[in-house]
Amino acid sequence: MNRIFGRGKPKGPPPNLSDCIGGVDSRAESIDKKISRLDVELVKYKDQMKKMRDGPSKNMVKQKAMRVLKQKRMYEGQRDQLMQQSFNMEQANYTIQTLKDTKTTVDAMKVASKEMKKAYKTVKIDQIEELQDNLEDMMEDASEVQDALSRSYGTPDIDEDDLEAELDALGDELLFDEDSSYLDEASTAPSIPDGMPEDKSTNRDGVLVDEFGLPQIPAT
Repeated sequence: MNRIFGRGKPKGPPPNLSDCIGGVDSRAESIDKKISRLDVELVKYKDQMKKMRDGPSKNMVKQKAMRVLKQKRMYEGQRDQLMQQSFNMEQANYTIQTLKDTKTTVDAMKVASKEMKKAYKTVKIDQIEELQDNLEDMMEDASEVQDALSRSYGTPDIDEDDLEAELDALGDELLFDEDSSYLDEASTAPSIPDGMPEDKSTNRDGVLVDEFGLPQIPAT
């Protein structure tokens, strides 16, 4: 059967916009080079025409310059078309890439949404509220325990007003009873002159003794 109908050619990969853009840009650059060569040729003809007198020779140079100018205009039109095609393909390629990125973002958000739903299934609001209530109750119990431990007992009941009155009276008494005359007496008492003999004691037998009660041996 393959001999009769032949074998179909294998299909190649689909066209790629990036490759197409590269090919069009390369063609546009090639045309730019041709336009540059034509510009050089036009300048040469223009210089020749400036140095020539009117006549058949100058008209021939002028015709050549006109022909080159027409070629330049044609190439410029082709270049502009190629640049416009490249721009259109770049815009299309940018739009396609943006759509791909958008699809990737949407897919990622869908996965995240599913994961969040799974996570929320394991979290029970009622359990959290019950846990918070239990913690609050335990904190209140702990506070009551501390209050019970710090409670004072065995202390007679005393009227606070009586205590304040006694405290005020005690402060007045301290101010009136404060006497610093002993300081004045100490400052005016005569000092002991230097070199005076110290008082010495005697025992029952009349013997001089020192401060430890040991007999003093008189110096010879």
